Amino acid sequence: MTERYLPPLDQGLTAVEVKQRVADGLKNDPLPPLTRSVKQIFRDNLLTLFNLINILLGGLVLFTGSYKNLLFLGVVIFNTGIGIFQEIRSKRQVDKLALLSEAQINVLRDGELTAMHQDKIVQDDLLAIGRGDQLPVDGLVRETAGMEVDESQITGESTPIIKNTNDQLVSGSVILGGKAIVQATKVGSGSFVKQLAHSAKQKRRSASQLLIIINRIIKVLTFAIIPLGAALFVSALMRGQDQNRAILGTVASMVGMIPEGLVLLTSVALAAGAFTLGRRHVLVRELPAIEALARVDVLCLDKTGTITNGKLELDKVEAIGSRSTDELGETLAQLVSATGDDNETATAIKNALGTPTVTSPEVLPFSSGRKWSGARLATGAYVMGAPEFIFDNVPADVKQRIQTLAAQGYRVLLLAEVTALTAPKPTNPEAIGLILITDELRPRAKDTFSFFANQDVALKVISGDNPVTVASIAGRAGIDGADQLVDMSQVGAEPDYDRLVADYNVFGRVTPQQKQGLIKAYQTAGHTVAMTGDGVNDLLALRQSDCSIAMASGSEATKSLADFVLVDSNFDAMINVLNEGRRVINNIERVASLYLIKTMYSVVLTLIFIFMSRSYPFEPIQLTPISSLMVGIPTFFLALQPNYARIAGRFMKQVMEVAAPAAVCVVGYILVILALGTQFGLSFATTSTLSVLMTGLISLNALIMVARPLNRFKIGLIALMAGLFAVVFLLFGPIFSLVSLLNWKLALIYLPLMISVYPVFIVVQEGLGKRILSRIRWR
Repeated sequence: MTERYLPPLDQGLTAVEVKQRVADGLKNDPLPPLTRSVKQIFRDNLLTLFNLINILLGGLVLFTGSYKNLLFLGVVIFNTGIGIFQEIRSKRQVDKLALLSEAQINVLRDGELTAMHQDKIVQDDLLAIGRGDQLPVDGLVRETAGMEVDESQITGESTPIIKNTNDQLVSGSVILGGKAIVQATKVGSGSFVKQLAHSAKQKRRSASQLLIIINRIIKVLTFAIIPLGAALFVSALMRGQDQNRAILGTVASMVGMIPEGLVLLTSVALAAGAFTLGRRHVLVRELPAIEALARVDVLCLDKTGTITNGKLELDKVEAIGSRSTDELGETLAQLVSATGDDNETATAIKNALGTPTVTSPEVLPFSSGRKWSGARLATGAYVMGAPEFIFDNVPADVKQRIQTLAAQGYRVLLLAEVTALTAPKPTNPEAIGLILITDELRPRAKDTFSFFANQDVALKVISGDNPVTVASIAGRAGIDGADQLVDMSQVGAEPDYDRLVADYNVFGRVTPQQKQGLIKAYQTAGHTVAMTGDGVNDLLALRQSDCSIAMASGSEATKSLADFVLVDSNFDAMINVLNEGRRVINNIERVASLYLIKTMYSVVLTLIFIFMSRSYPFEPIQLTPISSLMVGIPTFFLALQPNYARIAGRFMKQVMEVAAPAAVCVVGYILVILALGTQFGLSFATTSTLSVLMTGLISLNALIMVARPLNRFKIGLIALMAGLFAVVFLLFGPIFSLVSLLNWKLALIYLPLMISVYPVFIVVQEGLGKRILSRIRWR
């Protein structure tokens, strides 16, 4: 076995060596794209079962020679074109934001440390990694003073694993604490994470409720359309009906049963939502997450970066005992320099006290689970971190002072001297000082949290800091229930999470595992939970949540996991995210009923006319004015209207309250028209014209119901559609196989019918239908 080449730790690979490895194909692969390729978009929009059915139906119409009845294919092509255009537009926006939010890795080459994207890494590159990084390649630890790693993609457990020099690392590992120089040993297809198909992102949660319901409808129709159409065609031929008439009737029934516009509307609305959010610098990684966020009623926040601006400052070091403040400051500066931590707290201390050069024989970098860091210096061993995690029992006088300072809004850490750096708690700690950190509220924090409260979204604060400090800041930010706080370091090894989420709103000193437990408890209580985070301590909670939001300034691990990434790290953008999600889903739920009216009455009419001696009441082209003017065009505009109400979670009930009564009206009135046609000896052209007219009027009434509350735009849109529908009958009737309604004999039938039935529409569609359907439990 050939011995591995080890580039010098102070130089890394040379430019020549990098070029040779690229030529040999030893280069890492880029991150898998968040969106489908243009080729996949065209393929998935064109090669669908419904498109295949429509093409076959078009072939049957072509066989009859009635070419104008092929117009329904034009609608299908137009709809498919819109879907492709919208998705490609959304793809470009998402891809651009994904590039902006993609983290870079520090690579040592020719003695210089350079930040570059992971696809520029070659085999044997030296990577400088630290807390929050996610390793993009398999590697060998060449140098470290102590590092903790999450290798849950291998072990299935999130327990930190300590790595030392010469230990192996696998791609996808998350650095929980410490720093290291890692040599890339396997890149591209040879790396573990590539073989595991980017396992770190494989957090699966419940699929979109809306898409589940729509896909269920489509699945049922897939099995129903072909046998029903075949039965209708055979039945017509057995009754001696003309072959061409039988084909046209069958095609009309099958075209009517396909809610193709609903599928299109859903995909277009979600893609348009992603595009809109992209323009507001919010990266949407999964389109169904837009719906999940729209249904959120509990939003869990971390303090830093969401309530506060994340810019920490060291206010002062307060002595405990006989040591001077200057001595404590020097010890603290050396400790932070020795551990090599680069989190916000360590950065604030470095900015205030400097970074002296220190060599330490023993180091424990900061860990989210342990909540302290430590190092052995020339004067002894010292630790810094959360008091509750350093002491089994914090001394009473120290605890009282910490509570006083925390109530003033300080973030208080403890500096202690110890005899040994042992985990999870150091040996024989002696408190020697308190470190007071300040953090400012974000400028618009109060307005943002007030918005969520008004939208019935409960805010919960889950933080690793002192609960008193967190509660103080939450109170200043105007978060309700900030006085209901709990110290999670005191709840025991197996806390009652259900009771905790019922009793408290602010959770302090929370470990990553406890964050996950709290999220799960809220979900068990029937809530839809969103979680915001930016650090590795948030990973478990982000995986558990129904909807996860990460800051672009946060760790690569959280960004790769989150459904949404706030590219500007501006939490105020969450207002736009919530509104956009609600707008998309509310509008889809409202207009979906218009598509299912046609599907429902087409299925029922097909079943009826299989056993009737008369022809199916429509030809394919006669459905075009209804499908386009009463459904397709207006729903496209209605789907873009503002609608920010909380999601009711009753999709089927909302749809059926409009669709079912309308479909009943259509079927009933068509049967009445056929009876009148038999009584007065009306031709098929006349009865089908009346059927189109009555179906259009019922659909118009349903459109008015769906468009409520009405405004000038909606009234104008409805009036325009009604006017165009009338123009079709008055001027373009022959094109759509409709007879002129100006014939006085026909007027004697349709005018009294129109005058008498419209009040019935209102009674059935808005009164009786709702009463009956309200008694049914919808899932």
